[in-house]
Amino acid sequence: MARTSYSGKVHRRTAIWFIALMGLLAPAVPAAAAPASDSVIVLPGAKSAEGIAAGEGNTFYAGELLTGDIFRGDIRTGKAKLFIDAPNDGRFAVGMKADTRNDLLFVAGGPTGNAYIYGTESRKPVKTVKLAGFINDVTLTEEGAWFTNSAAPELYFIPVGRHGKLGDVKTLKLSGPAAELPGEYNLNGIASAKDGEVLIVAHSANSKLYTVNPKKGTSAEIKGLNLPNVDGIVVRGHQLWAVQNMINQVSHIRLSGDLSSGRVLDVIKSEEFNVPTTAALFGNTLAVVNAQFEVKNDTEYEVVLVRARG
Repeated sequence: MARTSYSGKVHRRTAIWFIALMGLLAPAVPAAAAPASDSVIVLPGAKSAEGIAAGEGNTFYAGELLTGDIFRGDIRTGKAKLFIDAPNDGRFAVGMKADTRNDLLFVAGGPTGNAYIYGTESRKPVKTVKLAGFINDVTLTEEGAWFTNSAAPELYFIPVGRHGKLGDVKTLKLSGPAAELPGEYNLNGIASAKDGEVLIVAHSANSKLYTVNPKKGTSAEIKGLNLPNVDGIVVRGHQLWAVQNMINQVSHIRLSGDLSSGRVLDVIKSEEFNVPTTAALFGNTLAVVNAQFEVKNDTEYEVVLVRARG
């Protein structure tokens, strides 16, 4: 599904500029050899990709970056197909998370400055929420959805009540190192930890991870880590997986009990990685989407399945 503009103001050249700028974050480095078990799930007909979210069971959702379309796939069958044909209003689909309890899919809208919410049962748009800046990623807690803005030191929270009722958006101003804005893309991936009492954000420009107090907005560095090109992150307990896009790898990290420090346990590489950006966890399988920024003659976009522990 082609896109030429959104809101009558931003044209496809903006999307092309966005992809080119992402590629300038660091020089590309060839990927290392993959385990023989690595497999690929093609997103049929996709012309771009960026975000992925785990659904129920073996189900995943993946977005077409430049159109906002949503694919649904199954890591067991290795198949995916177009699931939501997004409205032709200039949508983007960057990071995403699935609220399986309320059958909702939350999608970061990138340069549109919007959050998009879809129904995974109806396969229809539920709501568009105007935020600000460049909305890069989203995570869920028991109370609602948190979004990052790569262009400003703030997070946005959309409450989710009973039966999936959406509340009014709230802005959390950040302080401390996570609030620094040294580059074009700053805050990026986000995950919740300790049952939502702490948020963890990836800062692409600083190559760092920070904890954020979701009530006060204060932040602190997770010491001991240097993660060039850090993009999407996944957290399970005291384990964290950090996708590093232009260097084609995922770092598997062990966090300390108080989340003040971390150490890299191993680095997951695959010959199938082609500028991976985000990931979703299924047991011991990590589903990683290839964005292929700055890759010439890219004709297919895919999700790569690798072992979560390298």
